[in-house]
Amino acid sequence: MLRFLTAGESHGPGLVAVVEGLPKGLSITHDDFAAELRRRRQGYGRGKRMAIEADELEILGGVRHGLTLGSPVSVLIRNTEWPKWREVMSPEPGQSGKEVTRPRPGHADLAGMIKYETQDARDILERASARETAARTIAGVLAKSLLGEVGVTVISHVVSIGPVQSDGSIPGPGDAGEIDSSLVRCFDPRASERMVEAIDQARSDRDTLGGVFEVLAYDVPVGIGSHVQYDRRLDGILAAALMSIPAIKGVEIGEGFAVAGLRGSKAHDEIVRVDGSVRRETNHAGGVEGGMSNGEVIRVRGAMKPISTLMQPLRTVDMTTGEPAQAVRERSDVCAVPAAGVVGEQMVAFCLATEFQRKFGGDTVAEFTDAVARYRASVHLRISR
Repeated sequence: MLRFLTAGESHGPGLVAVVEGLPKGLSITHDDFAAELRRRRQGYGRGKRMAIEADELEILGGVRHGLTLGSPVSVLIRNTEWPKWREVMSPEPGQSGKEVTRPRPGHADLAGMIKYETQDARDILERASARETAARTIAGVLAKSLLGEVGVTVISHVVSIGPVQSDGSIPGPGDAGEIDSSLVRCFDPRASERMVEAIDQARSDRDTLGGVFEVLAYDVPVGIGSHVQYDRRLDGILAAALMSIPAIKGVEIGEGFAVAGLRGSKAHDEIVRVDGSVRRETNHAGGVEGGMSNGEVIRVRGAMKPISTLMQPLRTVDMTTGEPAQAVRERSDVCAVPAAGVVGEQMVAFCLATEFQRKFGGDTVAEFTDAVARYRASVHLRISR
């Protein structure tokens, strides 16, 4: 089975990702990682730090001559700003003299300070920062590469930013380039323009915006995931993965919240025969029923709250003096929904790749792809009778 761990702080020397469980022979290069990290940094509304962070990376292990070895893959993403933070974030004994004592509303600061008995919120905020998702992208790149070997495509797009909604158009597996060409990664050109305007207005008002992104997975066969235990259910796995992304406050599978207001006769996807095969004419369930993929496109949405650090700081309390204060500022993004969609895409890909590995196994890519091909053939026979 696949699993990954990340280590490192936002302003530390760098981030490390270790991905274990990949089969031998998966094609991967430095440029593959770099391209996805660039996608994560893009998106209208990001702050100046995105232009500074070059995401210099080095493959430390698990890859030889462009192919995985079957051993853990380890990648280091260096923080190009580390020289400026060397004293503040030094691992050596001592104090920086620049402690953060005013926790920011909406962040992990206050809860972490109390939980870990520290007066310096930097002990918490450095690891709680969304910068950690750069390391997750490494795992996502590998997962997407593995899924690509068996014909599965995972893409994401922005559905809404602030009050601006897209027209509901659903992109296909070949539309990733068009989505990324949008400043806000929205498939609806008119909505894209209005989203940019909304971000500009929020910036002018010294405020921030959240929104909703959708991740789509194409050509996932029936039967990925399981109904037998709570932690094997695919929808539960996907929801947990998206909720683990910083600032995500809501997740729905398919039309989850909308169908809650419908009658059952309108909410479910009827099973029909189309061209000799069993299919659905609708996809309200988002490609998952009973904890398992049902053969339709998997659709998962994540709702991101407005960024908590504001140019007009919110009220807080100085934890050293107990006096009222204004929260500190750590960054100046206005909107990060487009980037969150990219991270969501990587997390969904990793979840699916993990469940594929659980079901099909294989020490090599050839063994893995052969097993998936045999299963697809058997499924086709069963639903075509």
